[in-house]
Amino acid sequence: MKDITVSSNLQALQGPGPSQGLGASKVGAEGGPSFADTLADSLDKVNTMQKQADVAIQDFVVGDTRNIHETMIAVGKADLAFRLTMQVRNKIVEAYQEVMRTQV
Repeated sequence: MKDITVSSNLQALQGPGPSQGLGASKVGAEGGPSFADTLADSLDKVNTMQKQADVAIQDFVVGDTRNIHETMIAVGKADLAFRLTMQVRNKIVEAYQEVMRTQV
């Protein structure tokens, strides 16, 4: 099975690449990172937190660590990051739907 990353799924947000003649870059109008890059970076960070929480839970279950506090903190951070990501996604979808409803 092909390894799929968040970054590869967000390439469509970046638009046509330089190989297609339009010269799109990963730098926004103000010289900062593009929206797609920022979004991909944030999703990668949330994914990393989820993986760290999974490792912490696994270590606690098999007895490699007895510190329930660190385990619960890792799970709490991952949960909060995921919920925040879902709220951002909901706002993006809401904005997209509003733009689609706009009459020209």
